[in-house]
Amino acid sequence: MAALVIFGGGGDLAMRMLLPSLYFLEHDGLLPDDLKIIGAARSDDSRDAYVAKVRQAVQARAQADNAWDEAAWERLASRLDYLALDATDADSLKPLKDRVGEAGATSFLAVSPSLYARIVTAMKAAGLAGPKDRLVLEKPVGRDLDSFRVIDDAVSHAFDERQVFRIDHYLGKETVQNLIALRFGNTIFEPLWNNLTIDHVQITVGETVGVGDRWPYYDEYGALRDMLQNHMLQLLCLVAMEPPSDLDPDSVRNEKVKVLRSLRPVTHEEVERVTVRGQYQAGVVEGREVDAYETERGQASDTETFVAIRADIDNWRWAGVPFFMRTGKRLAEKRTEIVIQFKPVPHSIFDRGDRGDLQDNRLIIELQPEEDISLTVMNKRPGLDQRMQLQPIRMSLSWGVDGKTAAPPRRRIAYERLLLDAMAGDSTLFVRRDEAEQAWKWVDEVAEAWAGAHVRPLPYAAGTWGPDAADLLLSRTGRAWNADDA
Repeated sequence: MAALVIFGGGGDLAMRMLLPSLYFLEHDGLLPDDLKIIGAARSDDSRDAYVAKVRQAVQARAQADNAWDEAAWERLASRLDYLALDATDADSLKPLKDRVGEAGATSFLAVSPSLYARIVTAMKAAGLAGPKDRLVLEKPVGRDLDSFRVIDDAVSHAFDERQVFRIDHYLGKETVQNLIALRFGNTIFEPLWNNLTIDHVQITVGETVGVGDRWPYYDEYGALRDMLQNHMLQLLCLVAMEPPSDLDPDSVRNEKVKVLRSLRPVTHEEVERVTVRGQYQAGVVEGREVDAYETERGQASDTETFVAIRADIDNWRWAGVPFFMRTGKRLAEKRTEIVIQFKPVPHSIFDRGDRGDLQDNRLIIELQPEEDISLTVMNKRPGLDQRMQLQPIRMSLSWGVDGKTAAPPRRRIAYERLLLDAMAGDSTLFVRRDEAEQAWKWVDEVAEAWAGAHVRPLPYAAGTWGPDAADLLLSRTGRAWNADDA
């Protein structure tokens, strides 16, 4: 019988994401018949007490999605077990090894990355790092390239690279995976996916929440390391990578590494022109007054809660096409999207002073709060005007939204896909070591340039889209962020 072990099984990530994901997989009959799920944590709980906590967390999430089913819960509960242990101590892990047996386990480290090295060392000593075992690591792994290598060296001493799954939950989102299908499954897009027809690309990850009581972690990492190093660079890679030869995991990840290696370094001389740091002040978000970051923290801080950056990819496909990325806390709305902005037609026959609302084509991949892919094209405005008037039409390319096909399925938690893949040994949607190293290398160069040029965070009012300098980042090139006032 195979096992899924969740270290930190009583923590926030496990209760909020992992265990509800496992419930939905059970509900849909997608879990392996012989799978057992073992929660492992320091808390001295009994199995019954742990199962009761899991039920409370899972039921709340399932009822919110109108998907609670008592029979499905009972099936999941029958799989659950719990062990109180110290995951950094090999002797403490021996009872876990006994319960896992010889079939092997997929172990998910839903704990602080600072514990990863000690845990994997203890796992190897306890016999939990054998050829049938797999390891899932939650981001962020390290704070910079050096600390990543220290942690990952310890991981590589215990597990082969083929056994290691570095998770980025954004890659589990249906719309992110659909980006691959959109690009490489349709002849109408891939021939246009280059610097001849694309003007620029925008990637936005906006959050309305503040840092709150997470400030001890956040003050060490900031927006650059917390969001841009992993989520945003992964999205950039999927947009910019060359067509892989096939969907073999290494074929896909080889192309992503090539993109990261092609990113132009950010120098001390250029850093203030191509990047913006920000930190939120007091303001109003969603109708509610909120405090400044430094007020939440309790003292002054130069940690950025917002970052915007222009990235240039120095290869033939993308030469001259800027990629603009921005992410931040306490912004105007919760929004995650990728915008592919196409160039204008080379000669407009409609440009006669009275041409209607002529807009350039734009492809928008929305990830939050809803998932959708839409394409804006121009169409004739109905009417009998002697001069043809145009209007933009936004066509949704998402499944089931045209009212003619069946209703789309429940929007899955991204971890559902990733948990199934990890247990099956499919690493396509996971980050390989050299990917993570290249991402850290580029992000470290940005951080070092900030330090060398003494770039401090600019203030921005909570409930806005960041410092004014973020708008200047685009406006100085004659461009603008997508629909900030929408």
